[in-house]
Amino acid sequence: MEQVAPYFTFAEVVRTGSFTVAARSLGLSKATVSKQVMALEETLGVRLLQRTTRKLSPTAEGRALAARCQRMTQELEAAKAEVLLLRRKPRGPLRVSIPMSFGLLRVLPAMPEFLERYPEIDLDIQLDDRVVDLVEQGFDACIRIAQLPDSSLLARKLASSRRVICATPAYLHRHGTPHRPEDLRQHRCLQYTYLASGTAWRLRGPGDVESLVETTGTLKANSSLALKTAVLGHAGIAQFPLFAVWEELRDGQLVEVLDDHTLPELSIWAVHAQGRTVTPKVGAWMDFLARRFADEPGWNLGAQAKRGG
Repeated sequence: MEQVAPYFTFAEVVRTGSFTVAARSLGLSKATVSKQVMALEETLGVRLLQRTTRKLSPTAEGRALAARCQRMTQELEAAKAEVLLLRRKPRGPLRVSIPMSFGLLRVLPAMPEFLERYPEIDLDIQLDDRVVDLVEQGFDACIRIAQLPDSSLLARKLASSRRVICATPAYLHRHGTPHRPEDLRQHRCLQYTYLASGTAWRLRGPGDVESLVETTGTLKANSSLALKTAVLGHAGIAQFPLFAVWEELRDGQLVEVLDDHTLPELSIWAVHAQGRTVTPKVGAWMDFLARRFADEPGWNLGAQAKRGG
C-alpha cells in the first residue's frame, strides 16, 4: 500500500510556503521533508513545486494535489476530534424523538433525575408516534417500539413489554367478559391508529393456537393515552402495551381479559444513525434509560426475566 505520509508532508509545505517551517510544524528535519517531496514528485512523474532562492510555489499540478491533501488532513483532524470527544463529559444539545405514550409515561418522569445528573446537556424531546428520519430531521437519537429492519440504524434494546387487552370492571359487568378470541366480535373494540395489523387482533392461546379476529368499534385514536382515557370511561375494550396500563391493572381500575392468550411482544429500542459516533451525551442518555427501566419490572419483561419474575 502506498504511504500517505509524503502527501501530508507536501500539503504542509504548500500551506506554510517553506520547507523549514513545514519541517518544524511536522517535527521532522528539513532534509526529510525535502526528500519526501522529491520522492513524491518522482512517484507521480510531475513537478509539484517551483523552487527559487527566494520563493517556493506550487505548480498547477501541485495546487490541485495540495487542495486534496489538505481536505484529507481536515478529515483526519475531524476523525481525531471525534475520537477524543468520546472521552469528554456529556454536554451540549441533545435532540430526541420518542413515541407519545411511552415518552409521557416512562421517559419524561425520569428526565429531571437525568438533567440533575448531567446539567450540561440541553435536552429537546419531541413526542411523536410516527417514524422520524434521524438524519434528515436532525435528531441525535430516538426511541422506537417496533422491529428494526433498517440496517442503516444502530440500536440498543432498552426494554420489552407485553400487549394486553383491557376493560374496566364496570364495562365487563354491563357487557360480559370475553372468554374466547371470537367473543371480541360482540364488543366495542377501540382501535390504535398505528397498529400494524389494523383492526385485526392476533392472539396466541393455549396449545399455541393462533387466532386472528377482525374487531369493530366506534373509536380510533393515534395515542394509547387517548384510548386509555376512553376505556377508563367504560367506552369499550382495547389492547395496550403493558407499560401504558400497568398501574391501572395493578390498582384494579382495569382488568385484563383473555389473559390465557398472548399478543405479539413489543421491543423498545434506543436508536441512532449509523456512521455517527455515539457521543457522550447520547451514550449517557441510553445508559440512563437502560438502568432506569431495569428497575421497573412491573411492565418490563427484560427486568422481570433478570429478577426471575
